[in-house]
Formats: sequence, structure tokens, C-alpha cells
Amino acid sequence: MKKYSVKLTLIFSVLSLILMLFGLVWTIQNQFLSNGASGAIEQANPVEDNTEKDGKVVVALGDSLTRGTGDDTGKGYIGYLVDELEDKSKEKITIHNFGVKGYRSNQLLDQLKQAEIQRKIQSADYILITIGGNDLFQSGQAFLQMDEKQIAQAKESYLKNLESILKELRTMNDLAVIFHIGLYNPFIDLNDSELTTKIVRDWNYDTNKLLDQNEKAVYVPTFDLFQLSVNDYLYTDKFHPNAEGYRLIAERVASLITW
Repeated sequence: MKKYSVKLTLIFSVLSLILMLFGLVWTIQNQFLSNGASGAIEQANPVEDNTEKDGKVVVALGDSLTRGTGDDTGKGYIGYLVDELEDKSKEKITIHNFGVKGYRSNQLLDQLKQAEIQRKIQSADYILITIGGNDLFQSGQAFLQMDEKQIAQAKESYLKNLESILKELRTMNDLAVIFHIGLYNPFIDLNDSELTTKIVRDWNYDTNKLLDQNEKAVYVPTFDLFQLSVNDYLYTDKFHPNAEGYRLIAERVASLITW
């Protein structure tokens, strides 16, 4: 009886061991297949590799100057800039233009939350910005009325937004060179030109000062380009540049870009 009991115990032990081994093998195989599936999913959605870019990538942000409003050819300073850069380099140049007519600094800051724009910025070699004109001029109303208190408040808000814009850009791309195109004075030929000139110069000075605090951020002056012959370079609305005005801006920016 004892021998029979020992045999049953031995048989049950062997069967238990076999079941345990089978379960272990099944678990290992299932885990392997699961990992293999995850790997396949990751490979189906590769991360963009910037090292394989073809040529240089330029992202343009900002207002109507970035869109080229006032240029009958439709090129704007961005179009002329590409012409200039292609003349001095054999590299392919890809432009992503996200300019929106009428944009102020707070709207540009909001625009940077868009996933597609963030993706383009991450791959950019150069980032170009025109912003601040609508903050200051506000369609010319507050500026021409010389409401200095309102202008001071607008500048304070603008500089705060610009600082946030620069920080956001750096979190997305810490290698690209940022170029901020300064303001010209479209009203320099009107009354109170001395005062309007001072306001625009002070605005540009504070913008330049902020840019200087950021690495790889360059302020691009344009005031002098329009100063002596402003009406020769303005569109019929007497506010936006015409084709020649945009060409001047493009030449100034191109002179600062090095490959």
C-alpha cells in the first residue's frame, strides 16, 4: 500500500513539473511575441531624423510682412531672400512660411502651440520673425494720435510676449539661429515725424536689447532702409513695403545669414 502511495505521489509530482514547464514556455513565447509586436509599431512611426535633411530649412513666422502683403509679385521679403540665398549657396533651401496678416505678438505666441508648426521649427536651421508692428501701430490709430500711455503699455506687453516666444522657440530648437526683423517708420513723412521716429527707435532699441540676451538670436535693423525715401519703398496703402521695399529687407537679412 505504501509503495502504491509513493508511486501516485511521484506521478503527480512529475505531472505538476511538466505543467509548470509548459506554462513557463508559453509565458516566455507570449512575452516574446508581445515585444515583437511593440517593436513593429515603433518602427511604423519613426522619429524624424534631422541629420538626413536635404539642404537648409528656414521657418518664417509673424505678420503681414512675412506674408508679403503689398508686393504685387507675391514674393515678399521671404521670396527675395530665397533668391539671394540661392545665389550665394548651392544648397537646397526649404521655406515654411507661417506668417498671418494682422498678427500681434500674443497671437504668434498662441500659434507656437500648433503641432505642425512645432514640428517644422524642430527641423529648422534658421527662424525668421516679423512681429511687433501691429502691436505698436494698431492700424495707425493710437500711434498717430500719440497716445503715449497706450504705446508704453503696448510695448510692455509686446516685450513680455516676445520673451516668451524666444523661450518657446528654444525649447523646440536650441541650435537654429533666430532673426528678428526690426520696424521701420511708415509715417516718417507725416507731421510729428520727430516724435514718431523716437517712438519707433525706442521700440526697436528695447527689442534689440532683448535679442542680445538670447544666444543665437539676431536683431535685423530696417529703419535706416526706409528713412530717407520711405515713400519710394511703400505700397499704395502707405504702410506695407512694396516690391522694392521687401527686396531691401531681404538683402539685409541675407547679408547676415552664413552657411
